[in-house]
Amino acid sequence: MRIGDAAAAAGTTPRALRFYEQRGLLPPPRRTRTGQRLYGEQEVARVRVIRELLAHGLTVEDVAACADRLHLLEDDVLPRYGEGVCTRTSGVVERRIAALDAEIGRLTALRDRLGSVRGAQPAATVHSGASGPGDALHEQLQQSSTPVGSGRGGLPDPRGGADQVEQLP
Repeated sequence: MRIGDAAAAAGTTPRALRFYEQRGLLPPPRRTRTGQRLYGEQEVARVRVIRELLAHGLTVEDVAACADRLHLLEDDVLPRYGEGVCTRTSGVVERRIAALDAEIGRLTALRDRLGSVRGAQPAATVHSGASGPGDALHEQLQQSSTPVGSGRGGLPDPRGGADQVEQLP
């Protein structure tokens, strides 16, 4: 099947298939005489496994590190840890969990520092986004003539124009 059909069968896009091939997650497919990619059911099953691994929180780099063993995962179903092909691991999952734990710790510390700037307010108020009249950070932001961020949610606008702030409805 051609790339569009294979992508649809795997629940993704042709662009994703080309990306997976480029990053080493998919081996280069067979090609027609005119150079079009051809995929079989085995490749579609592999893409489904790749997508499931990514959905579980692994990165493309994590999956690429074990790409030579993805063929061991059959039937589009990931085996439970410690069973079948998962009795021996390369530590990819453990490293990803450690990285996530470190990031959670970093973000928690950042939230706590920001909360201390905001003042001692009950946690429910801090998370609700409500601000009181004595909120020093809120007042500083309101008085600032320079935008704190641009684009949606204070993130840079991917279309450019960093000096413009997009207002959400």
